[in-house]
Amino acid sequence: MGDKTLSASRRAWMQRGLMLGGAAMLGTGASARAVAAATADAWPNGPIRLVVPFPPGGSVDTVARTVGPQLATQLGQPVIIENRPGASSVMGAQHVKQSKPDGYTILLNASLQVANPVLLTTATYDALNDFVPITEIGAQPQLVVVKADGPYKTMADLVEDARKRPRHVTWAIAAFGAAGHLACALVNVQAKVDMPIIPYKGGGPALMDVMGGHVSAQIEPMASAYPHVQAGKLRALAVTSAQRLTSLPDVPTVAESGFPGFDMPSWYGLWAPAGTPRAIVDKVYAETAKALKVQAVADKLAAISFIPMGTTPDVFAKYSASELEKYRDLINKANIKADA
Repeated sequence: MGDKTLSASRRAWMQRGLMLGGAAMLGTGASARAVAAATADAWPNGPIRLVVPFPPGGSVDTVARTVGPQLATQLGQPVIIENRPGASSVMGAQHVKQSKPDGYTILLNASLQVANPVLLTTATYDALNDFVPITEIGAQPQLVVVKADGPYKTMADLVEDARKRPRHVTWAIAAFGAAGHLACALVNVQAKVDMPIIPYKGGGPALMDVMGGHVSAQIEPMASAYPHVQAGKLRALAVTSAQRLTSLPDVPTVAESGFPGFDMPSWYGLWAPAGTPRAIVDKVYAETAKALKVQAVADKLAAISFIPMGTTPDVFAKYSASELEKYRDLINKANIKADA
Protein backbone atom coordinates (compact mmCIF):
# COMPACT_ATOMS: atom_id res chain seq x y z
CA MET A 1 0.00 0.00 0.00
CA GLY A 2 1.21 3.50 -0.72
CA ASP A 3 3.89 4.56 -3.14
CA LYS A 4 6.53 1.90 -3.67
CA THR A 5 9.17 4.38 -4.73
CA LEU A 6 9.13 6.17 -1.39
CA SER A 7 11.66 3.66 -0.09
CA ALA A 8 13.93 5.87 2.03
CA SER A 9 11.18 7.98 3.55
CA ARG A 10 8.87 4.99 3.95
CA ARG A 11 11.46 3.02 5.92
CA ALA A 12 11.93 5.95 8.31
CA TRP A 13 8.22 6.44 8.79
CA MET A 14 7.38 2.75 9.08
CA GLN A 15 10.03 2.18 11.74
CA ARG A 16 7.78 4.21 14.00
CA GLY A 17 4.77 2.17 12.91
CA LEU A 18 6.50 -1.08 13.84
CA MET A 19 6.68 0.15 17.43
CA LEU A 20 2.94 -0.40 17.84
CA GLY A 21 1.93 -2.05 21.06
CA GLY A 22 -1.06 -2.74 23.23
CA ALA A 23 -2.89 -0.20 25.30
CA ALA A 24 -1.10 0.80 28.50
CA MET A 25 -2.63 -0.20 31.84
CA LEU A 26 -3.89 2.52 34.15
CA GLY A 27 -2.57 0.89 37.27
CA THR A 28 -1.11 -2.26 38.72
CA GLY A 29 -4.07 -3.33 40.82
CA ALA A 30 -7.20 -5.17 39.77
CA SER A 31 -9.39 -2.24 40.87
CA ALA A 32 -7.51 0.22 38.64
CA ARG A 33 -7.94 -2.14 35.70
CA ALA A 34 -11.64 -2.48 36.44
CA VAL A 35 -12.11 1.30 36.54
CA ALA A 36 -10.23 1.66 33.27
CA ALA A 37 -12.32 -1.01 31.59
CA ALA A 38 -15.57 0.54 32.82
CA THR A 39 -14.51 3.98 31.59
CA ALA A 40 -13.64 2.68 28.13
CA ASP A 41 -16.79 0.54 27.92
CA ALA A 42 -19.04 3.53 28.67
CA TRP A 43 -17.43 5.64 25.95
CA PRO A 44 -18.79 6.77 23.58
CA ASN A 45 -22.47 7.24 24.27
CA GLY A 46 -22.91 10.39 22.16
CA PRO A 47 -21.48 12.31 19.18
CA ILE A 48 -17.73 12.95 18.99
CA ARG A 49 -16.43 16.25 17.66
CA LEU A 50 -13.30 15.89 15.56
CA VAL A 51 -11.90 19.43 15.47
CA VAL A 52 -10.00 20.41 12.33
CA PRO A 53 -8.26 23.77 12.92
CA PHE A 54 -8.45 24.70 9.22
CA PRO A 55 -11.20 25.42 6.70
CA PRO A 56 -12.44 22.67 4.36
CA GLY A 57 -10.28 21.75 1.38
CA GLY A 58 -6.84 21.48 2.95
CA SER A 59 -4.82 18.37 3.75
CA VAL A 60 -5.83 18.16 7.44
CA ASP A 61 -9.50 18.38 6.48
CA THR A 62 -9.01 15.75 3.76
CA VAL A 63 -7.47 13.29 6.22
CA ALA A 64 -10.23 13.96 8.76
CA ARG A 65 -12.98 13.33 6.20
CA THR A 66 -11.29 10.12 5.11
CA VAL A 67 -10.81 8.62 8.58
CA GLY A 68 -13.75 10.21 10.45
CA PRO A 69 -16.63 8.34 8.78
CA GLN A 70 -14.94 4.98 9.38
CA LEU A 71 -14.43 5.84 13.05
CA ALA A 72 -18.14 6.67 13.28
CA THR A 73 -19.02 3.27 11.83
CA GLN A 74 -16.74 1.44 14.26
CA LEU A 75 -17.77 3.41 17.34
CA GLY A 76 -21.48 3.45 16.57
CA GLN A 77 -21.73 7.19 17.19
CA PRO A 78 -21.55 10.22 14.86
CA VAL A 79 -18.10 11.72 14.34
CA ILE A 80 -18.71 15.36 13.48
CA ILE A 81 -15.95 17.16 11.55
CA GLU A 82 -15.84 20.63 13.09
CA ASN A 83 -13.74 23.16 11.16
CA ARG A 84 -12.36 25.85 13.49
CA PRO A 85 -9.82 27.80 11.39
CA GLY A 86 -7.75 30.74 12.51
CA ALA A 87 -4.31 31.86 13.66
CA SER A 88 -2.39 29.03 11.96
CA SER A 89 -4.49 26.36 13.71
CA VAL A 90 -4.00 27.97 17.14
CA MET A 91 -7.70 28.82 17.58
CA GLY A 92 -8.80 25.24 17.03
CA ALA A 93 -6.05 23.88 19.25
CA GLN A 94 -6.91 26.31 22.05
CA HIS A 95 -10.57 25.30 21.78
CA VAL A 96 -9.69 21.64 22.27
CA LYS A 97 -7.29 22.47 25.11
CA GLN A 98 -10.14 24.20 26.95
CA SER A 99 -12.70 21.47 26.24
CA LYS A 100 -13.86 18.93 28.80
CA PRO A 101 -11.42 15.99 28.84
CA ASP A 102 -14.08 13.35 28.32
CA GLY A 103 -13.18 11.99 24.89
CA TYR A 104 -15.92 13.84 23.04
CA THR A 105 -13.66 16.60 21.68
CA ILE A 106 -10.58 15.47 19.77
CA LEU A 107 -8.09 17.47 17.71
CA LEU A 108 -6.80 16.34 14.33
CA ASN A 109 -3.85 18.48 13.29
CA ALA A 110 -0.61 18.37 11.35
CA SER A 111 2.97 18.83 12.53
CA LEU A 112 2.47 22.53 13.20
CA GLN A 113 0.66 21.48 16.40
CA VAL A 114 4.13 21.05 17.95
CA ALA A 115 5.89 23.72 15.84
CA ASN A 116 3.52 26.59 16.63
CA PRO A 117 4.53 27.18 20.27
CA VAL A 118 8.14 27.56 19.09
CA LEU A 119 7.21 29.95 16.30
CA LEU A 120 4.13 31.93 17.34
CA THR A 121 3.65 34.11 20.41
CA THR A 122 -0.11 33.59 19.97
CA ALA A 123 0.31 29.84 20.57
CA THR A 124 0.20 30.00 24.35
CA TYR A 125 -0.37 26.29 24.82
CA ASP A 126 2.28 23.77 25.82
CA ALA A 127 2.44 21.26 22.98
CA LEU A 128 3.58 18.41 25.22
CA ASN A 129 1.66 19.03 28.45
CA ASP A 130 -1.65 20.66 27.53
CA PHE A 131 -2.70 17.77 25.28
CA VAL A 132 -2.64 13.99 25.41
CA PRO A 133 -1.13 12.51 22.23
CA ILE A 134 -3.36 9.72 20.91
CA THR A 135 -1.78 8.48 17.68
CA GLU A 136 0.17 9.57 14.65
CA ILE A 137 -2.24 8.91 11.79
CA GLY A 138 0.47 9.01 9.14
CA ALA A 139 2.64 11.12 6.86
CA GLN A 140 2.83 12.09 3.22
CA PRO A 141 5.04 13.98 0.79
CA GLN A 142 4.39 17.56 -0.25
CA LEU A 143 4.30 19.06 -3.73
CA VAL A 144 5.79 22.30 -5.00
CA VAL A 145 2.95 23.60 -7.17
CA VAL A 146 2.35 26.55 -9.48
CA LYS A 147 -0.44 27.69 -11.81
CA ALA A 148 -0.85 25.09 -14.55
CA ASP A 149 -0.64 27.58 -17.42
CA GLY A 150 1.92 29.83 -15.72
CA PRO A 151 5.51 30.48 -16.82
CA TYR A 152 7.28 28.05 -14.46
CA LYS A 153 8.07 24.58 -15.75
CA THR A 154 10.79 23.65 -13.24
CA MET A 155 12.14 24.66 -9.83
CA ALA A 156 15.02 26.30 -11.67
CA ASP A 157 12.55 28.55 -13.53
CA LEU A 158 10.94 29.59 -10.25
CA VAL A 159 14.25 30.29 -8.50
CA GLU A 160 15.67 32.18 -11.49
CA ASP A 161 12.66 34.48 -11.66
CA ALA A 162 12.82 35.03 -7.88
CA ARG A 163 16.43 36.15 -8.24
CA LYS A 164 15.60 38.48 -11.09
CA ARG A 165 12.58 39.95 -9.31
CA PRO A 166 13.19 39.94 -5.54
CA ARG A 167 9.99 40.06 -3.48
CA HIS A 168 7.79 39.84 -6.60
CA VAL A 169 7.73 36.04 -6.76
CA THR A 170 5.81 34.77 -3.73
CA TRP A 171 4.96 31.68 -1.70
CA ALA A 172 1.49 30.84 -0.37
CA ILE A 173 1.36 28.75 2.80
CA ALA A 174 -1.52 27.05 4.59
CA ALA A 175 -0.40 28.45 7.94
CA PHE A 176 2.65 29.63 9.87
CA GLY A 177 4.55 26.67 11.27
CA ALA A 178 3.06 24.14 8.84
CA ALA A 179 5.37 21.72 7.07
CA GLY A 180 4.82 23.69 3.86
CA HIS A 181 5.88 26.92 5.57
CA LEU A 182 9.11 25.38 6.84
CA ALA A 183 9.79 23.88 3.43
CA CYS A 184 9.29 27.24 1.69
CA ALA A 185 11.60 28.92 4.19
CA LEU A 186 14.29 26.29 3.58
CA VAL A 187 14.08 26.78 -0.18
CA ASN A 188 14.49 30.53 0.32
CA VAL A 189 17.54 30.01 2.52
CA GLN A 190 19.22 27.36 0.39
CA ALA A 191 18.52 29.12 -2.92
CA LYS A 192 19.38 32.54 -1.45
CA VAL A 193 16.19 34.07 -2.85
CA ASP A 194 13.80 36.63 -1.40
CA MET A 195 10.36 35.11 -1.95
CA PRO A 196 7.86 36.57 0.54
CA ILE A 197 5.80 33.96 2.39
CA ILE A 198 2.08 34.79 2.50
CA PRO A 199 0.01 32.95 5.14
CA TYR A 200 -3.57 31.81 4.58
CA LYS A 201 -6.18 30.25 6.85
CA GLY A 202 -5.67 26.83 5.31
CA GLY A 203 -4.32 24.96 2.32
CA GLY A 204 -7.59 25.22 0.37
CA PRO A 205 -7.75 29.04 0.18
CA ALA A 206 -4.01 29.22 -0.54
CA LEU A 207 -4.29 26.77 -3.43
CA MET A 208 -7.16 28.78 -4.89
CA ASP A 209 -4.97 31.88 -5.03
CA VAL A 210 -2.13 29.94 -6.67
CA MET A 211 -4.56 28.64 -9.29
CA GLY A 212 -5.80 32.18 -9.78
CA GLY A 213 -2.31 33.54 -10.31
CA HIS A 214 -2.43 35.80 -7.26
CA VAL A 215 0.52 33.98 -5.62
CA SER A 216 3.42 32.40 -7.50
CA ALA A 217 3.88 29.01 -5.81
CA GLN A 218 3.03 26.83 -2.85
CA ILE A 219 4.42 23.78 -1.05
CA GLU A 220 1.42 21.76 0.07
CA PRO A 221 0.78 18.16 1.15
CA MET A 222 -0.35 15.64 -1.46
CA ALA A 223 -3.82 15.26 0.09
CA SER A 224 -4.89 18.74 -0.95
CA ALA A 225 -2.50 19.56 -3.81
CA TYR A 226 -2.57 16.36 -5.89
CA PRO A 227 -6.27 16.48 -6.90
CA HIS A 228 -5.69 19.90 -8.50
CA VAL A 229 -2.63 18.57 -10.33
CA GLN A 230 -4.74 15.67 -11.62
CA ALA A 231 -7.44 18.12 -12.72
CA GLY A 232 -4.90 20.16 -14.69
CA LYS A 233 -5.32 23.27 -12.57
CA LEU A 234 -1.87 23.14 -10.98
CA ARG A 235 1.56 22.07 -12.22
CA ALA A 236 3.81 20.08 -9.88
CA LEU A 237 7.42 21.27 -10.08
CA ALA A 238 8.87 18.94 -7.45
CA VAL A 239 8.06 16.58 -4.58
CA THR A 240 9.54 17.00 -1.09
CA SER A 241 10.16 13.28 -0.43
CA ALA A 242 13.56 11.66 -0.83
CA GLN A 243 12.30 9.58 -3.79
CA ARG A 244 10.06 10.29 -6.77
CA LEU A 245 6.44 9.15 -6.71
CA THR A 246 5.04 6.47 -9.02
CA SER A 247 1.91 8.61 -9.29
CA LEU A 248 4.04 11.47 -10.67
CA PRO A 249 7.08 9.70 -12.17
CA ASP A 250 8.16 12.69 -14.28
CA VAL A 251 8.17 15.11 -11.35
CA PRO A 252 11.65 15.37 -9.78
CA THR A 253 12.33 15.64 -6.07
CA VAL A 254 13.34 18.97 -4.58
CA ALA A 255 16.69 17.33 -3.85
CA GLU A 256 17.14 16.54 -7.54
CA SER A 257 16.20 20.12 -8.38
CA GLY A 258 19.30 21.63 -6.78
CA PHE A 259 18.64 21.14 -3.05
CA PRO A 260 20.65 18.07 -1.97
CA GLY A 261 19.31 16.20 1.06
CA PHE A 262 15.93 17.97 1.00
CA ASP A 263 13.28 15.68 2.55
CA MET A 264 10.30 17.19 4.36
CA PRO A 265 7.07 15.20 4.70
CA SER A 266 3.92 16.41 6.42
CA TRP A 267 2.59 14.29 9.29
CA TYR A 268 -0.77 14.18 11.08
CA GLY A 269 -2.00 13.13 14.49
CA LEU A 270 -4.80 13.06 17.03
CA TRP A 271 -4.71 14.83 20.40
CA ALA A 272 -7.13 15.06 23.33
CA PRO A 273 -7.27 17.66 26.13
CA ALA A 274 -4.92 17.00 29.04
CA GLY A 275 -6.66 14.91 31.68
CA THR A 276 -8.56 12.69 29.25
CA PRO A 277 -8.72 9.21 30.83
CA ARG A 278 -6.08 6.87 29.46
CA ALA A 279 -8.68 4.18 28.86
CA ILE A 280 -10.48 6.48 26.41
CA VAL A 281 -7.21 7.56 24.78
CA ASP A 282 -6.28 3.92 24.26
CA LYS A 283 -9.68 3.16 22.76
CA VAL A 284 -9.45 6.07 20.29
CA TYR A 285 -5.95 4.93 19.34
CA ALA A 286 -7.05 1.31 18.83
CA GLU A 287 -10.08 2.29 16.74
CA THR A 288 -8.02 4.70 14.62
CA ALA A 289 -5.35 2.06 13.97
CA LYS A 290 -8.15 -0.32 12.97
CA ALA A 291 -9.75 2.27 10.68
CA LEU A 292 -6.48 2.86 8.84
CA LYS A 293 -6.47 -0.82 7.83
CA VAL A 294 -9.97 -0.79 6.33
CA GLN A 295 -9.55 -1.26 2.59
CA ALA A 296 -11.72 1.69 1.51
CA VAL A 297 -9.79 4.04 3.82
CA ALA A 298 -6.44 2.54 2.83
CA ASP A 299 -7.22 2.98 -0.87
CA LYS A 300 -8.13 6.65 -0.45
CA LEU A 301 -4.95 7.32 1.52
CA ALA A 302 -2.77 5.38 -0.92
CA ALA A 303 -4.13 7.50 -3.77
CA ILE A 304 -2.45 10.54 -2.20
CA SER A 305 0.78 8.69 -1.28
CA PHE A 306 -0.21 8.82 2.39
CA ILE A 307 1.73 6.42 4.62
CA PRO A 308 -0.61 5.27 7.45
CA MET A 309 0.96 4.81 10.87
CA GLY A 310 -1.39 4.30 13.82
CA THR A 311 1.32 4.45 16.49
CA THR A 312 0.57 3.97 20.17
CA PRO A 313 0.04 7.00 22.44
CA ASP A 314 3.42 6.45 24.10
CA VAL A 315 5.29 6.20 20.80
CA PHE A 316 3.49 9.27 19.48
CA ALA A 317 4.36 11.23 22.63
CA LYS A 318 8.06 10.47 22.15
CA TYR A 319 7.88 11.31 18.45
CA SER A 320 6.10 14.62 19.12
CA ALA A 321 8.80 15.61 21.62
CA SER A 322 11.59 14.80 19.17
CA GLU A 323 9.83 16.69 16.36
CA LEU A 324 9.41 19.74 18.59
CA GLU A 325 13.16 19.87 19.13
CA LYS A 326 13.82 19.35 15.42
CA TYR A 327 11.53 22.24 14.51
CA ARG A 328 13.03 24.45 17.21
CA ASP A 329 16.48 23.88 15.73
CA LEU A 330 15.26 24.43 12.16
CA ILE A 331 13.36 27.63 13.01
CA ASN A 332 16.39 29.06 14.81
CA LYS A 333 18.90 28.11 12.08
CA ALA A 334 16.72 29.38 9.25
CA ASN A 335 15.71 32.45 11.28
CA ILE A 336 12.07 31.84 10.44
CA LYS A 337 9.90 34.66 11.73
CA ALA A 338 6.16 34.54 12.18
CA ASP A 339 5.90 38.10 10.88
CA ALA A 340 8.14 37.46 7.84
